[in-house]
Amino acid sequence: MFHVKPLTAPPEARARFGAATPAAERYAGWLAGPGVERGLLGPREVDRIWCRHVLNCATLEPFLPRSASVCDLGSGAGLPGLVLTMLRPDLRVVLLEPLLRRETFLREVVADLDLPGVTVTRARAEEYARERPGHDVVVARAVAPIDRLAGWALPLLRPGGTLLALKGAAASDELASAGSTLDRLGVVDREVITSGEGANVTHIVRVVRAATEDA
Repeated sequence: MFHVKPLTAPPEARARFGAATPAAERYAGWLAGPGVERGLLGPREVDRIWCRHVLNCATLEPFLPRSASVCDLGSGAGLPGLVLTMLRPDLRVVLLEPLLRRETFLREVVADLDLPGVTVTRARAEEYARERPGHDVVVARAVAPIDRLAGWALPLLRPGGTLLALKGAAASDELASAGSTLDRLGVVDREVITSGEGANVTHIVRVVRAATEDA
């Protein structure tokens, strides 16, 4: 049914994914093949799928609580949600994506990789929030500036839940600029976490929703 050629993982990816390496290689093949063909990734990204996309998303994994309910907001091609699912089968992950062609891609990948802990939902964040999903964590990558992103993400979280957003080198400036908006939204803690070095450095913005509605 699915004619996808796995993309061989480099040593650092094999070390990171361990027993899940075959699934990760097949997912990377989806990104390099149908993902590019359908316009979810640019053709120039094929040579950087492991370092710039898959391993970059894997940096979020240590910050996810055990058996957490996670929403990947604006999932796109499944980054970072599908990467986190392969690393952590204990997670319950919702891939939230408003566009039909991306939803179709996600459903095909989830079916091919047999990922039972993953749900694909086609909706805008504002629509999905009406269901009061109460996730422990919302993750996002390349979705929007942190002030807008927090406005969409915080209603998807349980009280005390956390938004983790992968950002670029200007993450600290972006977080500082969003300060008044985050205060108004009831954010009680915020920080930029930097890991790695050189070309492999990753910036994660961590934003925590108040534990009570009137905080």
